[in-house]
Formats: sequence, C-alpha cells, structure tokens
Amino acid sequence: MARNRIISNLILLPLSKLYGLGVGMRNLMFKWHILKQRTFDVPVVVVGNLAVGGTGKTPHVEYIVDLLKFKYHIGVVSRGYKRKTKGFVLATRRSTPLDIGDEPYQIYQKFSRDISVAVCEDRCAGIEELLRIDPKINLIILDDAFQHRYVKPTVSIVLTDFNAPAFEDSLLPYGRLREPMSAIYRADMVVITKCPPRLKAIEYRICKNSLKLFPYQGLFFSSIEYAPLEPLFPDEAPRPPYLSWLTDADSILAVPGIANPKPFIRYLKSFHALVKVRQYPDHHNFTRRDLENILRRFNEMEGERKLLITTEKDAVRLLNNPYFPQELKEYAYYVPVKVKFDPHNIETFDEELQKLLIDSDK
Repeated sequence: MARNRIISNLILLPLSKLYGLGVGMRNLMFKWHILKQRTFDVPVVVVGNLAVGGTGKTPHVEYIVDLLKFKYHIGVVSRGYKRKTKGFVLATRRSTPLDIGDEPYQIYQKFSRDISVAVCEDRCAGIEELLRIDPKINLIILDDAFQHRYVKPTVSIVLTDFNAPAFEDSLLPYGRLREPMSAIYRADMVVITKCPPRLKAIEYRICKNSLKLFPYQGLFFSSIEYAPLEPLFPDEAPRPPYLSWLTDADSILAVPGIANPKPFIRYLKSFHALVKVRQYPDHHNFTRRDLENILRRFNEMEGERKLLITTEKDAVRLLNNPYFPQELKEYAYYVPVKVKFDPHNIETFDEELQKLLIDSDK
C-alpha cells in the first residue's frame, strides 16, 4: 500500500499538476474572451459536476424537467455518452440506447410527451439544431455540460456527491476532479447529492464551511429515494414483490453497471434476502457472454424466491438487448430512483431555480 502511494505521488501527482495548468489556461482563455461563449435567445440551464463518475446528474435533470415541464416547452441536450452514432441525433420512438446513449434514452422514455431530447457532441450546434427543429422550445437543459463552456448558461448547477465531495478530492489523474475547486464559483447553485436521509447539523456546517461559497450561490442538499420494484419485461414478469416481503430464504442477484453501485447494493442488502452481486462498469454494453454469465450465476443461486434486480439506468440497456435470456425475463426487475431535496433550506431548490429563470427574462 505504501509503495503504491509513493508511485502514485511520483507519477500521478506531477501529471495532475500539468493537467491543472492546462485546465487553468483554458479557463483563462474564456475569461479573456479568446475563446468565445455563445448565448441563445432562450434560457439555458446547465447541470454538471466537477468530478468524473456518478453524482446523480440524470435523476436531477429528470427532477428539473418534472418541475418545469408545464411552465416551459423544454429541450434537453446531452452528449450521449457511449452511443454508437455521431453528430446531432434527435430522440424518437425508434431510438435505442445505442443511438442516443442510455441516460438521454431514459429521460426521453419518461418525458417524451412533454419535451424534446437530442444528443450532440457540440452543444452549441445541438441547441441550434434543436431550436430549428422545434421553434416552440423556450428552455434548454444541458446535461453534463459544466465544462462545455462554449455555451453561456443562464443558470449553472453543480452537483457533488456527499460521500466523495469535491472539496476532499484532487485533479485528474491523481484524483477525480475535471477542474480545480475554484471552478465551483462559476455555479449559481450547488447541490450536495446522495445525502443520508437525516443529515446532522455538523454535516451541514462541514459542507458549507468547506465549500466557502459566495452569498449569491445557493447551497442545497438532496438524497436518492428508491421506489418499489418495476418489472424489466412487464409482459413476461408477474407483479413485482415489495422488497420488504423478502425473507432469509429468498435470493437476489444484483446487476449494477453504474459509476458508484455501493448505495444501490447497500439498499438491496438492507432487506432480508441473500444478495449476490454481478458488477459491471458504468454505461456497460452487455454482451452475449455477459448475459450468459448472469444466467449461469442466477441458476446457481438457491432460494425459495429468486430475483434479478438492476438499476434504472441499466434497465434501458438490458431491455433493448437482443441477448437477454428468455428464461430470465420473468425474474428481472429494476429499482426506479427519484431525487428528494432536504426541506431545511430557507429557500427551496424549486423556488431558487424558478427565481433565477424569471430574473433572466427581465
């Protein structure tokens, strides 16, 4: 362990310093207007983070869409990470996760009646094309675009994980930060995500004092709530049981393919059933061999009742996977998630976001 730390300090720390110089120079070029930011005729809400990995961006984007969908005609633009297409792609009923990425696909599946969703590596071009296709759009939400500074945001929201806060991290590749902590001062709103259900007063103070935000920056705390199980294949699976019904005689095969599966696994293990885990990388595209291994692992488990349970994000890729074993479909479920904001803020997240959008129109 000590040897690895020495090697890390000798190699990764200097690389982290060089990376920081590059990021700092890029930010200065935007500050000095050498690199230009573009504004649009509609407000743009940017949701992003400082660190790589999962901070819960998609559930928070969904929360914002749900909050504003009846007040605005919303367009969501994402990069579409790990999609197999290039350039601008508009989400349609025929789209798959391979076309637009699993997270935009998930958002589209939930809100297709109310919003437009598109993916494009070049966010400026993506916004421009989406507005051309649907001129009624009067609000753009950019997913995972805090570092995409060519778009000037109307409201910038930065998320950081309570369990791995940015103020305790370092720049890549020594740590997980894409930008130094000073970049957080570009944000209008900062959300500490994945908080425990009941935060202690000292935990509020630690976060607030460590971030050292300006008075105009709102600080909010959110947690992830797990909803009852949903069948992955509704036509194949019986009515899903409540996890609280499971006993020591039941077994669960957990199949997460997300950046930080620990909360998901911890949630499943909080019930009585025996939990086995088959873990995969974030945004993993499940192969035929993967699914054969999952089927074999499932068949090896014992239990009066056996379930395969995955995450909501993985569900969209598994549902569209042609290799998913037919004999597993009646046992396959996923756990939907939603965001809940801490009620102890003097001004709520909803109020602050809507106030900033209203002020931008003046």
